[in-house]
Amino acid sequence: MQTLIDGGIAFIIGLQGLGDWLTLPMRFFSYLGTEDFFFLVLPLIYWSIDSALGLRVGFILVTSSMFNYLGKALFAGPRPYWVSSHVRALWPETSFGVPSGHAQNAMSVWGIIAAYRKQVWVWVAAIALIFFIGFSRLFLGSHFPHDVIAGWLLGGALLWAFSRFWEPLAQWIGKKSLTQQTIYAFVGSMSFVVLGMAVLSLRSGFQIPALWMDNALLAGTDLPAPVDPNGIYTSAGTFFGLGFGLAWIMSMGGYQANGPVWMRALRYVIGLVGILILWMGLGEIFPRGDGALVYSLRFIRYALVGWWVTGGAPWVFIRFKLVEVGRGKTSI
Repeated sequence: MQTLIDGGIAFIIGLQGLGDWLTLPMRFFSYLGTEDFFFLVLPLIYWSIDSALGLRVGFILVTSSMFNYLGKALFAGPRPYWVSSHVRALWPETSFGVPSGHAQNAMSVWGIIAAYRKQVWVWVAAIALIFFIGFSRLFLGSHFPHDVIAGWLLGGALLWAFSRFWEPLAQWIGKKSLTQQTIYAFVGSMSFVVLGMAVLSLRSGFQIPALWMDNALLAGTDLPAPVDPNGIYTSAGTFFGLGFGLAWIMSMGGYQANGPVWMRALRYVIGLVGILILWMGLGEIFPRGDGALVYSLRFIRYALVGWWVTGGAPWVFIRFKLVEVGRGKTSI
């Protein structure tokens, strides 16, 4: 492992030596791999472009986020600038490094979009984005090369699993009642919690090396805080919300992202207002930190966001006639 770290540091220092002119474009590509960006793209696709594709993007994103959290907790790898003061922290982070979440989410999300569309130009664009998002993490000093490769591999495994099992699983669960589908979504989310807390328990006594802290201080960034259970409840709550919202709207006939351009645009604007209220608004009200109450409220907050995306907002769109009625129900 030390050989990978030493070689990675030398490689990153070489990349950063290419010049500061690359910083802005690399930050741009890095942003295209963030969960915040995908949380903007997901509603746009589901509400205004293609509901079936939007569902795939939503579920693979939340699943990828959870597995990335588990991977980071298992490997407990450092960030490059934590172990070398010669690496500039151009995109600082506080979590463990391996696998790269940006690389993994990029492979998962952009890959599932390309696999769904089945068009050559979409595949070319997706592959280019996946590569440059991963590359940007190296230049910005956020990841070692092995972090990015691990992220691509894990994202590729999730992409294969979703491409292989989505259709049969959707057909099976689509035959269940609303109550049964809700139970399955809740059990799935609780599985995330149990698995996540079990893996995190392996790091319960983890002591952050003094070198990591010293270099983070030297770089002028936030101190490493890699052992944080909040990410578990974020993913689990979002998963339950997406699942329950989908089951709920399907029980009322489903939702299709059809209609003229003005209608699609208006849906997106209205829907985003709801997300801001639930995501940012409740984030200001609910307490932060650690503890059962904090984790429970975080689960509820993200469950409401997930429900709003797949169920609540579509219900509002249908209620106020912002969709063309009678064009078929949601395809999953």
